[in-house]
Amino acid sequence: MAFSILNNIAGVNAQNQLNLNSVNLNRTLLRMSSGKRINSGADDAAGLGIADSLRANVRALDQAVRNASDGISVAQIADGALEEITNLLTRAFALAEEAATDTVDSTGRTALNAELTSIKNEIDRIATQTNYNGVLLFSSAANGLNGTLNVFVGDTSVASSIAVTFATITTTSVGGTDISGTDLTTQVDATTAITTLKNALRGISSARADLGAGMNRLQSAVAVLQNMAQNTLAAESNIRDANMAEEIANMTKYQILAQSGIAALSQANASAQSVLSLLRE
Repeated sequence: MAFSILNNIAGVNAQNQLNLNSVNLNRTLLRMSSGKRINSGADDAAGLGIADSLRANVRALDQAVRNASDGISVAQIADGALEEITNLLTRAFALAEEAATDTVDSTGRTALNAELTSIKNEIDRIATQTNYNGVLLFSSAANGLNGTLNVFVGDTSVASSIAVTFATITTTSVGGTDISGTDLTTQVDATTAITTLKNALRGISSARADLGAGMNRLQSAVAVLQNMAQNTLAAESNIRDANMAEEIANMTKYQILAQSGIAALSQANASAQSVLSLLRE
């Protein structure tokens, strides 16, 4: 066996192992403190790319859920307005029925017609002022929906939207029917108004059915999107998150290796110093 004091090979080997153990221990401690298995591209370059893509998709899906929920809110506002318009048309229909009978004289029909005019004004007001965040729901004006609400519910992979149909409403077009000229001052006019108002009621019912179908689509979309977001998040977690049980076991292993490495380095240094004993003899 050769004794050398210039190169302590055993000590160098022990130092290299100590450095390696130190790197592994630091990586394990970082994973435990951050909760993530991948903290940089050096940990798992391919995994990081996949995890980041999945995370972006989760964010997109979460926003799509909010978009769909907002769309449902808009549709609910519109449906509430149409319900009130339906109530007003129902009252107008009852007034026309009353005005069409012979038991009502001209004075009575004038009073009934005055209420009908008030109803038409209120329908027009509701139609022209119902809005969501300043966007008119039943208008084709510059700040109106113009008949369609497009709700984007896509993600990072697929562009997708749901269109909800909104009726354009004024007193000249209630459900596709013009009620602006209805009049109850004569029995003949009242009889004609009955047919007109009946058609308007049918049109509003059809408009509410379209809204309801749109809301059902949006509600289904919310359920699907939430499920997709949950499972995509789970997939990202499987790639990015640290297995704490494994990391704790690794920490214990590397701590023991570090202690044994220090002991080995001490022995290697002691072995080199034993050459001095030859000089003392």
